[in-house]
Amino acid sequence: MSSKPNPSDPSETMVIRKLNDNIVTCSVPFLRFGHIKFGGRGTIVKMQSGALAVFSPTALTPEVKEMVDSMGEVKYITALDIEHHIFLGPWNRAYPQAKVLCPEGLPGKRAKQKNDDVPFSVVFRAVDKESITVDPEFDAEFEFEFVHSHANKEIVFNWKPGKTLIEADLLFNLPATEQFSKTGQSPTSGILTKLFTTLGHTSGAAKGQQRIVWHAMSAGDRPGFAKSMAKINAWDFDRIIPCHGDVIETDGKGIFQKIMAWHLQGKKV
Repeated sequence: MSSKPNPSDPSETMVIRKLNDNIVTCSVPFLRFGHIKFGGRGTIVKMQSGALAVFSPTALTPEVKEMVDSMGEVKYITALDIEHHIFLGPWNRAYPQAKVLCPEGLPGKRAKQKNDDVPFSVVFRAVDKESITVDPEFDAEFEFEFVHSHANKEIVFNWKPGKTLIEADLLFNLPATEQFSKTGQSPTSGILTKLFTTLGHTSGAAKGQQRIVWHAMSAGDRPGFAKSMAKINAWDFDRIIPCHGDVIETDGKGIFQKIMAWHLQGKKV
């Protein structure tokens, strides 16, 4: 995501929402390529251990900092893929004790961009992804899969106690209604936004998003992608928290199966 939210003051436009006693989302307006209303979202989970796990962090505004500090100790901060990393530096400086997780490719990308020097504790790699662990506390509550065959090198998490799938670009749920709700803008206005919304929604047959996943996001390694989807499909989840578009509060498993049907079936139909 861009380091310049739209509008520029995230305190004015961020929607901080408590989904339940253990999950808080921070939803912000974001324009992809400066025109397409994708929206962005960070997620904070208060684990049963009491530790906080932060995924795809958005801007660390004073309001977010106050809320997070009232919830507990931040012990984990995760960049869900190589695109969702812009705010790792501020979060790492505020919570230097936290382990920072990321996919392979991101440390090198940040070095080339001369971003803040964030120390990564766990780097998910394709070569040994089946043996990756974070630590006993984290591993007890989260299932995770490194979808290395995804174009953006996606790490997908399932918080088992809350049956909640947390992802960045694996699937979208446009339009980004909540994320643009404080901007005074329609989340569907603009020709490019209208076009991409037809490809990034989950309603009906959702053939547009099926095709995007098949022809773009998984095209480099469809067998590898299908293997990852089968693993995720075996998890027990109901809610999906995407970075782009609205939270899927229930029936997330069914929507996931619909979007990934071609991969789960082993062929395009």
